[in-house]
Amino acid sequence: MNRQIVATADAPKAIGPYSQAVRCGSTVYFSGQTPIDPATGALVAGDITAQARRVFENLKAVCAAADGSLAQVARVGIYLTDLANFAAVNAVMKEYFAEPFPARSTIGVASLPLNAQVEIDMILVLD
Repeated sequence: MNRQIVATADAPKAIGPYSQAVRCGSTVYFSGQTPIDPATGALVAGDITAQARRVFENLKAVCAAADGSLAQVARVGIYLTDLANFAAVNAVMKEYFAEPFPARSTIGVASLPLNAQVEIDMILVLD
């Protein structure tokens, strides 16, 4: 299998033994992104809407580094520390994706790194 690492300075650096994304053939697998500002390395201030927007901006930057776009995303995985934020994250997702929407799962988790409220990963298929 030929694996190509995808990385960009426009999204937070990996803080462990993983890559921002890995391309295998025409499929790109994204590691989870949290609402870290890549310029400061700190969690963004604000509510779940601000955090979700930062996450999608990070993912969008990794998409660009993979020579893709959010329009080519096949699957999104969302992890929330409070499922009461489900509707707010849906509203933000609609700012970044148009119909037909990618497949998606939303999972409630006990906690996330740096006390983030949301983490999102994706699978991109390049045409």
